[in-house]
Amino acid sequence: MAHVATWKKDMVSEIVKDIKDNPVVAIVDMHGIPGQQIQEMRAGLREHAVLKMTKNNLLILALEEAAKERPGLEALKDAVHGQCAVVATDMNPFKLCKKLEATMTPAAAKAGQPAPVDIVVPKGPTPFGPGPIIGELQKIGIPAAVEAGKIAVKKDTTLVKCGEPIPAPVAAMLPKLGILPMIVGMDLRTVYENGTVYKKDVLAIPDDHYPKMFATAAYNARALAIEIAYCTKDTIVPLVTKAFREAMGLSISAAIPTKENIKILLAKADSQMLAVASVSGYSNSAIAARVNSAAAAAAAAVKPAAGPAKAEQKVEEKEEEQVSEEDAAAGLSALFG
Repeated sequence: MAHVATWKKDMVSEIVKDIKDNPVVAIVDMHGIPGQQIQEMRAGLREHAVLKMTKNNLLILALEEAAKERPGLEALKDAVHGQCAVVATDMNPFKLCKKLEATMTPAAAKAGQPAPVDIVVPKGPTPFGPGPIIGELQKIGIPAAVEAGKIAVKKDTTLVKCGEPIPAPVAAMLPKLGILPMIVGMDLRTVYENGTVYKKDVLAIPDDHYPKMFATAAYNARALAIEIAYCTKDTIVPLVTKAFREAMGLSISAAIPTKENIKILLAKADSQMLAVASVSGYSNSAIAARVNSAAAAAAAAVKPAAGPAKAEQKVEEKEEEQVSEEDAAAGLSALFG
């Protein structure tokens, strides 16, 4: 049997103990994080979490050993690859995800690293005065010239496309221009809690996601209750308001006058009268003049007469008055209808 170094056994035992002592276990990506920054991150987690980095095969051995008492932990083995670490904590998975996201910081690019985004040098002045550096900028493809005593970039220039390796001269120049394209920090891969394994995409949600979701559900439920006339203490007021509004609309449409709608009916009649006047080509004053003229002509045509002729004239006038009243009623109905 091959000899196993004591430090390896101790490391596995420590990780197994940390896992058993904490309800939540996570595997995080540590790729590209400088040593000093790792120490700072470890210190930031110390109050609620334990961070351990070691060889991947030792991490897998520790997970297998701990899984004997906590079934499901072995699922974390798939996330153990590259530069990674194990985090054991009493924080719930969502809080842990937020905590790890806070460790993400901009960093300088290294030669040969793939660009995470298009690396663009914007148009405008640089912090450099006239000197040899203008040749270095032009050498890597940045159009530069001296303007107002400073070296300036003449136009927006894309040095590296997303996914392409970053050339060494570009990687050396970017920090001088204040461009830090890389984001480094503890990137969550997988989390285990009470037999369930969560991926980052499940945990990385905005803080207001669930409050907004519940508020939307409550709004939709209230709207549905109002639509189907389901009475509750939250819907009774809008239901009564809706009923009143619909009754008012029906009474106006049917031209049924009430103290609540009489002003609206009169305004509607006035509006329709103006519309008729506009279509017929008469102005309001012209319509009023024609009405007055007709009334005057009717008054002049009515003269006193004696005997039967006067009686016949009165009968004819009475019949004409009756016809006029019927016509007027039909006109009003047409206006309100």
